[in-house]
Amino acid sequence: LDLLGASPTVRADRRHVVAALRCNGMALRYAAPELRSEREVVLAAVSQEGTALQFAAQALRQDREVVLTAVRQAGWALRHAAESLRDDREVVLAAVRQAGWALGDASPRLRSDPEIIAAAEAQSGLASRLALVKPCPQEDPVEPARPSQVR
Repeated sequence: LDLLGASPTVRADRRHVVAALRCNGMALRYAAPELRSEREVVLAAVSQEGTALQFAAQALRQDREVVLTAVRQAGWALRHAAESLRDDREVVLAAVRQAGWALGDASPRLRSDPEIIAAAEAQSGLASRLALVKPCPQEDPVEPARPSQVR
């Protein structure tokens, strides 16, 4: 079922909308505004396509479970989350583990966090460009000379 060309009646019919979202979460864009405010409808959408979070009502972009579901499916969805959740360690870790580049949408505090930076880099080697703190290169330890080697 495609909501793009659907009548307003179909776009407002919860049963039809949820059926469409199970196939294409981005169809949330065409759902009636009142359905974009319903938690279960939005969860159906972001479970299928995390970035559908951008079409959810603002209140649901602040809902931790909705946002976690979205970023676990598509880390990039972090950019559509409420600012407070971009500073939530668990949410940001889930996002960068799915898409390292989501580090750029994390709060400055978490973009400086070594564990989060490491998780982002493990997913995408280029994610370090988005970190606010660059890790220091580790030097090889220098062994002290033994007395018998010193003359």
